[in-house]
Amino acid sequence: MSTYNGAAFLQSQIESILSQTIASQLELFIRDDGSTDGTKDILEKMAASPNIHVEYGSNVGFINSFLTLLKNCGEFDYYSYSDQDDVWLPQKIERAVAALEKERTTVPTLYFSNYDYYNASMQFLGHAHAPQNISFPNCLVDCAPLGFTCVMNKAARDLIAARIPVHACGHDWWTYMVCCGLGKVIFDDVSTVRYRRTGNNVSGGGKSFIAFQIWRFKKFFVGDYFTNITQMLREYETLFGSRLKESDQKILALFTKKTVPNALKKIFFPRKFRQNATDEVFLRLCFLLGRL
Repeated sequence: MSTYNGAAFLQSQIESILSQTIASQLELFIRDDGSTDGTKDILEKMAASPNIHVEYGSNVGFINSFLTLLKNCGEFDYYSYSDQDDVWLPQKIERAVAALEKERTTVPTLYFSNYDYYNASMQFLGHAHAPQNISFPNCLVDCAPLGFTCVMNKAARDLIAARIPVHACGHDWWTYMVCCGLGKVIFDDVSTVRYRRTGNNVSGGGKSFIAFQIWRFKKFFVGDYFTNITQMLREYETLFGSRLKESDQKILALFTKKTVPNALKKIFFPRKFRQNATDEVFLRLCFLLGRL
């Protein structure tokens, strides 16, 4: 767990982790990313528990904070990301472990589940839509699994920890790409998390229709969103490109080697990149405009 000024909801999130059905087998590692509110006071109290480990660091941003902690937390069978303001349902980790234990331990494998939206007061808002496209093309332009739903095996963690990326656009996104390209991704349609929408969340899920369209337009057409993705994909290619199967190497090259033929191949690519038709149209328009 990476925390930053999360005092308002942190206690309930930690308590939901400690209430897991297999809580006695869990170790919770928390890195505070330079909080200036009462977060540290809460963490100091919680650190009295023998299976909670807390470290305090300077503000490096949530992506670096998560990945640094993933690298430094030690050797375990499974690893899970946790946000600071959600609530985990009691069987979240047990369910994930049961699914992962059916897979080969040598194959980097990511499990992620569905989730439900709640407001800041923990009133139910709705169910998240199950992803319709979990694939290598999708992982290059989209992060289907949100971090708080993710559990990975040691093989996946070790690949990520061996070289922490500089240009990852998300700790969850990088994990998704690693497992899509080099291993396996498992989706569980059962909701295991109450995703608290506080108004300060990084992702756009759970917004009203109009608010979401504004958020999506700004993300796709304003700022450095696609520049950052291109940097991430080039770093991914440098680290893992030679280990991908040949067909996936060719798909990745469409994004890392910007040429007119590659742009045309992306525009007319025969498979879907995104989850729904509207996002797909937005993305193909970005290809046409040369933004990605």
